[in-house]
Amino acid sequence: MPACHALKIRRRLASLAVVLAQAWLCPAAAFDFEHVVQRAQELAAKPHVKPAPRLPKELQSLSYDQLRDIRYKPERSLWRGPKSRFEVAFFHLGLYFDQPVKINEVSSDGVREIAFNPDDFDYGANKLDPQKLKGTGFAGFRVHYPVNTPHYKDEVLVFLGASYFRALGKDQRYGASARGLAIDTGLPSGEEFPRFVEFWIERPSPAAKEMVVYALLDSKSVTGAYRFVVRPGSETVMDVKSRLHFRNAVTKLGLAPLTSMFNFGENQRSAVADYRPEVHDSDGLSVQTESGEWLWRPIVNPKRLQVNAFAANNPAGFGLMQRDRSFYSYEDLESRYELRPGIWVEPRGKWGAGRVELVQLPTPDETNDNVVAFWVPATPPNAKEPFDFEYRLLWQKEKEAAPPQAWVTQTRRGMGYARRGEQSAAFMIDFEGPALKKLPPDARIQGVFSSDANGQILESIAYRHDVTGGWRVALRVKRADDRKPVELRGFLRNGSETLSETWTYTLAVD
Repeated sequence: MPACHALKIRRRLASLAVVLAQAWLCPAAAFDFEHVVQRAQELAAKPHVKPAPRLPKELQSLSYDQLRDIRYKPERSLWRGPKSRFEVAFFHLGLYFDQPVKINEVSSDGVREIAFNPDDFDYGANKLDPQKLKGTGFAGFRVHYPVNTPHYKDEVLVFLGASYFRALGKDQRYGASARGLAIDTGLPSGEEFPRFVEFWIERPSPAAKEMVVYALLDSKSVTGAYRFVVRPGSETVMDVKSRLHFRNAVTKLGLAPLTSMFNFGENQRSAVADYRPEVHDSDGLSVQTESGEWLWRPIVNPKRLQVNAFAANNPAGFGLMQRDRSFYSYEDLESRYELRPGIWVEPRGKWGAGRVELVQLPTPDETNDNVVAFWVPATPPNAKEPFDFEYRLLWQKEKEAAPPQAWVTQTRRGMGYARRGEQSAAFMIDFEGPALKKLPPDARIQGVFSSDANGQILESIAYRHDVTGGWRVALRVKRADDRKPVELRGFLRNGSETLSETWTYTLAVD
């Protein structure tokens, strides 16, 4: 072989070695959101296949407590070790979770599927043969990170079931959840539940304070690519980016959906004897409009389906919040409802015209989530084109989103005093905030309250709350037709200056 030809071959081999080395060292950079978008687009081009139950016979009869007794062994956690801030553990299939999800790790070594191994689980008192469970798959996963103390990795994030996920910040307990998407929620046709079918978890550096999760969503009507950037802390922050591909048109598309539970509270007493004054994960819906107006809607446990819409253009934010932070409002040492986070949604970019919709369903107890809130675009997306949206989620407790001047702290409802035989409903609505604390005790604050055509405001009196330093409004309302609901709204005003957010309420048919 001529020397010059041999030299050329060696140079080509050397160049190829450099290319291969670069591809080997940096494959994680090659995997990004666009890869998931491509998967979603390819999936949308195919007919939807409804997944069949995949539970092995040994898992089909497990009770709730038996499933809880199956625990992932901490020492088997992904990235386990003192040099890593993040760790990942996995959930076992069983009970309601009968569909496995594929979970991958993205690292400098490339993309690898995390294989299910029954030896990674402690089955507790369950009489199961782990060898018969090989190949079962995972139900979901959870992320651990030290938010309360640097010496312990707390559980801060869970993806489990359909497109549900929830997170925690410092000194918080799990409560309300978020979802990837809501489709036809509250419609007579029935709700469609998309599900995350595959995840890619990007391995963070040892000192990283954030991590990235990609997810592929699938349902009868839509597929979607998602990217979650998670930053645990005193309030855990999640930046969400999504692109949807439609198989067919959707009647009602709910973006950034939140799900919670309200059984009873100060505005609605328990229907049965209960030692606890209140039981709820959230006590109200908060909405901030583009113009700066804030709305507050106390949540209820209705006797029948109740759907309310709050129109807005380019909303600044909305959320299901837990404003009551006193233990003595709940008296529950196990559930600790006062530690449940409020979830605030901040849209990224202009979302245009639409509405925040609140769907409330009746529930007999606290075991069922019965409250959903989401954004519905006024113009439905074109089913023939991809649809992009981004937002930020904040899981809050200490510094919850609230108007700068004054806000509602509680709504109490009872029967109005019977005068001349009239039947009425009474409300005591308390406001607090910096705008009220600086007012003199003799300030002439006006409660500006109104109702729709089916209601009559019999009494609206605003006076200083000597205990809190805020203001209370005593409101009495009469219905014209007892068979129809009444829509109420009101706020505090000092002369021409608006002092508070706007309280809204549906006085439903009893």
